[in-house]
Amino acid sequence: MSDQTYQASMSTLGWRTFSWAVTFLMFVFLLNNFLTYWFGWPGATSVSAGGGALAWLQVALYGLGLAGAVWFVRRSPQLPLRDDANRLYGLTAYIIRWAFFSVLLVGLVDAFISFLRVEGFLESVVGSSLSAELGRPVFRGLWVHVPLLLVSFVIAAFTRTLGFIWLALLVVIAELLIVFTRFIFSYEQAYMGDLVRFWYAALFLFASAYTLIEEGHVRVDVLYAGFTTRAKGIVNHVGSILLGMTLCFAVLWFGMEGKASVINSPLLNFEVSQSGFGMYVKYMMAGFLAVFAVTMMVQFAGYLLDAVADQRNEPGKRKVADAGGH
Repeated sequence: MSDQTYQASMSTLGWRTFSWAVTFLMFVFLLNNFLTYWFGWPGATSVSAGGGALAWLQVALYGLGLAGAVWFVRRSPQLPLRDDANRLYGLTAYIIRWAFFSVLLVGLVDAFISFLRVEGFLESVVGSSLSAELGRPVFRGLWVHVPLLLVSFVIAAFTRTLGFIWLALLVVIAELLIVFTRFIFSYEQAYMGDLVRFWYAALFLFASAYTLIEEGHVRVDVLYAGFTTRAKGIVNHVGSILLGMTLCFAVLWFGMEGKASVINSPLLNFEVSQSGFGMYVKYMMAGFLAVFAVTMMVQFAGYLLDAVADQRNEPGKRKVADAGGH
């Protein structure tokens, strides 16, 4: 093997390892966040303050994440950059499918429970004891929402649709339902507006990663369109790291840095709106920010590999239909 070929191969392994390391370490960060704020572990940052064995274990998890990324890449050292990028895109697609079915099932079930509750039917359907429990955000979150999240995790493994079109249709239907019931039957309840906001927020944040790879985001295009493929690859390469990944890191870090942070606090407290008998899903909408950051981070990791492949004019570039985002 010539030195040039060896250097190219080592460079490819380096970029692949970097992208997967970012992905693995991000999931370790989420795991440590869960262990720290849900199970009371001391946190990796408490090592310097004498956090004990559990703190060192949480630090070790980051080492395992990095080692896992190296091992994962070394399992297939000859894999082209674009093929590895597609694996990252597939991971993003799975997370989005899970998120889509989660908001679909949780939205329908929680809205139905809220309807029964506001109309006074819930007690006659489930009994007075369970009816009272379903009025508690923690109970509804743990015993209604969490099981639906687990069911959605399984459903996402057996379907390939991302569901954006259907979610957009559901938003329209939910809004039309409000219009019809308000102006024809003079009926409107808080849960109806909550359902629209719940689904619309999911549509906006979950579709961002998919829109990125389809070149659908608005790009302030002054010079980019006239660049060569190699120059575009350089721009996307640098932008993925300095702008994309750093943004996702900032969202996760500042959103989950403590119990009172903007993502952790609503999730830990199962926060609900103050609209009376509305839906109990406000805390999940804070979690949408984490889903957005996670999917975008993984997508940027794959986008980076595609950009490096563009710099090298490697074959196999995906053909993206002309998007209105430029």
